[in-house]
Amino acid sequence: MEDAAVEEAEVSGAAEFAPALVAAHPQGHSVAVAVGPELRVFDLKAGCAVSLSDDCGGRSHSDAIRAISFSATGDLFASAGDDKLVKVWKTDSWRCVRTITSEKRVSAVAISNDGLYVTFADKFGVVWLVTVGEHGGEQVSVDNKPVSILGHYCSIITGMKFSPDGRFIATADRDFKIRVTLFPKKPLKGAHEIQSFCLGHTDFVSCIAFTCNSEGRSFLLSGGGDSTVRLWDYINGCLLDTCQVRDKVGELLEPNETDDSNLAIADICPTNDGSLVAVAIQSFNGVILFTCDLTEKKLSFLKVIKMEKNYIPTSLASSFSSELLWTVMGASNMPNQAASQLLTLLRIIPRFQKDLLSTSDHGPAILEDSEVPHGEKLLLALQGSLDDAKQEEVLASVLAALKVSMHKMLVKKHYSEERREQRKRGRNDKKIKN
Repeated sequence: MEDAAVEEAEVSGAAEFAPALVAAHPQGHSVAVAVGPELRVFDLKAGCAVSLSDDCGGRSHSDAIRAISFSATGDLFASAGDDKLVKVWKTDSWRCVRTITSEKRVSAVAISNDGLYVTFADKFGVVWLVTVGEHGGEQVSVDNKPVSILGHYCSIITGMKFSPDGRFIATADRDFKIRVTLFPKKPLKGAHEIQSFCLGHTDFVSCIAFTCNSEGRSFLLSGGGDSTVRLWDYINGCLLDTCQVRDKVGELLEPNETDDSNLAIADICPTNDGSLVAVAIQSFNGVILFTCDLTEKKLSFLKVIKMEKNYIPTSLASSFSSELLWTVMGASNMPNQAASQLLTLLRIIPRFQKDLLSTSDHGPAILEDSEVPHGEKLLLALQGSLDDAKQEEVLASVLAALKVSMHKMLVKKHYSEERREQRKRGRNDKKIKN
């Protein structure tokens, strides 16, 4: 019966639910939203939507984009997803300069701090690397094809980030682990030196982010399916503090919404100075703010920013030079969802900075549509529509799915011995045909 239920979920597409994503340029030049195969970019300096171009002759995204990322300088941007494509864009012109084809679907992507390499993780937990810049004399692989540099042993990688100094690459997975690996000077030969494992989550790790103090010392933040946000000394693999969000959110939700499986951390986003951390939760219509005292190595609850009842953020982003926290709600791969229904909603929180610590409990307010930078022009470009009735209809189904989506995506499925053998034979048959 259990196998039948799992297979039914797979057929229905519930397990393939793909949340909308948002990313902000480090210097605040642009903001990008991904929903389904669509990548929408708005140039905040020019005040207009960006027309993407592809000069490398590669295919366009044809399935859900699962990961997007700006480089540390903002010169490059990468997008990747279920179509097994990784596309690298130059942000001065928004031209695609490289399209890489993965053997399997891609779950995470990151760009090295020097802009020389793009790393991406496939659904089997293998991290691949490809050269995109001048390689400084290192031998490039034949045809510059991706090379595998590390693996999580068949566990889906849910997040991948380079440390602020570029020395380490952190990877998180659905088996509760965070691995911190020394990023070598010649990574095409593999990244074999593990710096540490950050162990402590009791359910899948859904997101990770680095944060720095004023002296330049960096720490790692993580969120997971166990409803916790954790602060780590990632160099030594030491857990410094844990914040349980269940108690804070539970009193704001209906009794039937407080099940642990509904309170997974969806995303985390620290301020540039590391003093604040914004947290999005799978079932919660708002954002929770925590103070982050990197001197005392402590996380503390600050306040809840409630949003309208039908708005649950699926992704968060902020830039170094801006005081705005960008949030987006949306999804693709919903049952019976047409391409014309790939709509999102944006909500922007101002004053996302250290000064917020001294504001009243009533702030900060969420920007009204008329207060959003570039107003309706930006909202139309990134949301896909300004029709309130149309958005409400499309996003109603997204709202229902959001409350269970993350566990359906990341909790391991249990198969009978017979079903496992069938799946194994299917995979082997595909290999023989290829």
